Amino acid sequence: MAFPQRPPGPHGAPEPRRCLVTGATGYIGGRLVPELLAAGHQVRCVARSPEKLRDQPWAGRVETVRGDVTDEESVRAAMEGVDVAYYLVHALGTGSGFEETDRRAARIFGERARAAGVRRIVYLGGLTPEGVPERALSPHLRSRAEVGRVLLDSGVPTAVLRAGVIIGSGSASFEMLRYLTERLPAMVTPRWVRTRTQPIAVRDVLRLLVGCATLPDEVHRAFDIGGPDVLTYRAMMRRYARVTGLRRLIVPVPVLTPGLSSLWVGLVTPVPGAIARPLVESLRHEVVCAERDITRYVPDPPGGPLGVDRALELALRRIRDAEVATRWSSAATPGAPSDPLPTDPDWSGGSLYQDRRERAVDASPGDVWRVVEGIGGENGWYSLPPAWALRGWIDTLVGGVGLRRGRRDAARLRVGDSLDFWRVEEVLPPRLLRLRAEMRLPGLAWLEMVVDRDARGGAVYRQRALFHPRGLAGHLYWWSVAPFHALVFGGMARNIAARAERGEAGTGRGGKGAAGTRASAFRAR
Repeated sequence: MAFPQRPPGPHGAPEPRRCLVTGATGYIGGRLVPELLAAGHQVRCVARSPEKLRDQPWAGRVETVRGDVTDEESVRAAMEGVDVAYYLVHALGTGSGFEETDRRAARIFGERARAAGVRRIVYLGGLTPEGVPERALSPHLRSRAEVGRVLLDSGVPTAVLRAGVIIGSGSASFEMLRYLTERLPAMVTPRWVRTRTQPIAVRDVLRLLVGCATLPDEVHRAFDIGGPDVLTYRAMMRRYARVTGLRRLIVPVPVLTPGLSSLWVGLVTPVPGAIARPLVESLRHEVVCAERDITRYVPDPPGGPLGVDRALELALRRIRDAEVATRWSSAATPGAPSDPLPTDPDWSGGSLYQDRRERAVDASPGDVWRVVEGIGGENGWYSLPPAWALRGWIDTLVGGVGLRRGRRDAARLRVGDSLDFWRVEEVLPPRLLRLRAEMRLPGLAWLEMVVDRDARGGAVYRQRALFHPRGLAGHLYWWSVAPFHALVFGGMARNIAARAERGEAGTGRGGKGAAGTRASAFRAR
């Protein structure tokens, strides 16, 4: 697993490093990898599901290994030959014990890095308020701060970058800001909208993370990082409205607790309550940089770091041009199933219910595939939009992700993409798309779509919905919804065939998507 030997860099240039990136399937990690490669570094990605990185445009230029930061042996193996180890993971949303999980994972990471002779650890944490006791912080911020301390105590030179709100296409903070502002012409908002914060553009976060790879060995500390603007969340909403040409009335009230606020955010935005709550709780206290010492080692670019207006403009342009490299939903949803799809011959996990559909299609296999790959998001699910919308609302109300995550790209899917309340488990163009359900269910569910060629050169479309029930509730769930399968799954197969025959792939014809709403010009695709 050791990296190949690399000659030293040219005279006067920093020597390229061998970098380990955890969290490469997530929002920041997935964007950091190509930036490290562009800077001349070698990269090894460690992921619990390496196959999720297979379709990344940079996949062929990195080494990918299977591992989990809570598994000491896999971390030990991943650290071999590494100069710089990036820690970009956290256990947020995995349950009440996430702080202990974070603590244990950071301790393993630091100990294995020291044993392997790693020259530097780089960690992206959260900006904490000055003068506030740690016990008074939200569990999210408190855990981020503790992870930073554990890594600093590891005996390996460590740089902890502490950021507040990160603005970039696809970030959870940006999506929350965008949907709140776009969807609510008049907002009665909780008092945290009056809290001052110091947002930072994602491209500045990435620039600083890359710069930390070549910090001098004696640099061992935390750094506050932020953009040039210090403003309230309400001011950020107004800035967003101005950039997009909207008019908004914002009225703060003192009655919404963080818990109620997270439910409110979860209903209005695509960000589910499990992720919205720590974001909201982090806004209870003022988080402003106390120093800018990082600029001694990683100088500002010409013109300085991006301000809020420019960061918003760039994020919106990325969304409009369908160039969103990663989204907050790129990482696995907390609590989502991780078991592999059961294969028909050797499935030994008990009952496996299936709904099978097959149709001959008077169109080319390529035409059918384009319809299949365009499923979800703006195009909906090709059958009974009200039923899908109702299922999405039910999922949201019980704490699931609902249908509002949409798609990262309007036309193309890759392994690991979130797709409304599904996750792309496998995509093999132009034949196979397999989705794993991430809605709240009493069991595991998949939706598989296959396009084959018949003997005459036409297309055959095959569709399977699979459900592995968990306990009695799972069996009852399947049989309660089974009467509707002919309408939902049968209708899906018929409409996919009909769209392919009419040549309507990816057009979004038929009006509104699954949620029954038409997107604005800046809506994520």
